[in-house]
Amino acid sequence: MSLPDLTTARLALRGLQPGDAAAMFRLVNDYSVAGNLARVPFPYREAMAGDWIGSTHDQAARGEGFHLAITMGDQLIGCIGLTTNRANPGEAELGYWLGRKFWGQGYAREAARALLEWGFGTLGLDRVVASALTDNLGSQAVLRACGFAQTGQGVQEFMSRNRVMDVLTFEMAKPREMAPPRALPMLLVVACAIVDGDGRVLLAQRPPGKALAGMWEFPGGKLNPGETPEAALIRELKEELDIDVTAACLAPLSFASHAYESFHLLMPLFVCRRWRGTMRAVEGQALAWVRPNRMAEYPMPPADRPLVAMLQEML
Repeated sequence: MSLPDLTTARLALRGLQPGDAAAMFRLVNDYSVAGNLARVPFPYREAMAGDWIGSTHDQAARGEGFHLAITMGDQLIGCIGLTTNRANPGEAELGYWLGRKFWGQGYAREAARALLEWGFGTLGLDRVVASALTDNLGSQAVLRACGFAQTGQGVQEFMSRNRVMDVLTFEMAKPREMAPPRALPMLLVVACAIVDGDGRVLLAQRPPGKALAGMWEFPGGKLNPGETPEAALIRELKEELDIDVTAACLAPLSFASHAYESFHLLMPLFVCRRWRGTMRAVEGQALAWVRPNRMAEYPMPPADRPLVAMLQEML
């Protein structure tokens, strides 16, 4: 069977080509990407990309797997695939990955919905299964948003980590009709990357009792009614860190857009290099000054992670 060409509002899904090998190597040879994939070693060699691309067409011809490039324009941003179950032809496993700088923008959900619709409609699948690391909240959110239900917890060997890891298991039965995406209320939050004279970035740890407790994030918070993002950030930095910042010292860098279970978060990120006052953890939160190339070592909420790549490029 041949590989399909699928299109969505922003993406094109197509068969992988030899010319994709260099881009695939650059994107997947990143521990924050490879570390979430069970069947990908780390470090990842460029020759592996070429070999795997060639194997995808053989797998499709045998009906064993249908692996596609996720592209935006002419740019490869990740891969997605369905691997069929030899013992049960009506079942397949969904797998996907995106380059780090493409996280948190809804691309995985968009690509997964398109491939699932093709798998149920054209392949005649009755059931699709998937798994995600227990701390990979982003992938879990993608699966739930696509209609998967969690079925349990297990363990899986991860080549990239050279050890067995805990995973959550999911499954999705063939829907009678592909449901439209569920509308979520919008939550506007503003965040700030505070950079010191040594090029380090301040991270704050969410305290016990709060959602995503223990994770590290950029300081900031919700906007009050009628507040601008700059005004909200000035207020939040005073309340959280006891520092005074002016709007002139806040430079917009990027934003995160991420769907959680009960709301969709939109978070502008500003950069600040100048402030007045002595910084202290007013709310008792742990603080850490982190070099950009080590920020991936700190567990962060799914909405914050894509912003790390932007900061690393800037700093």
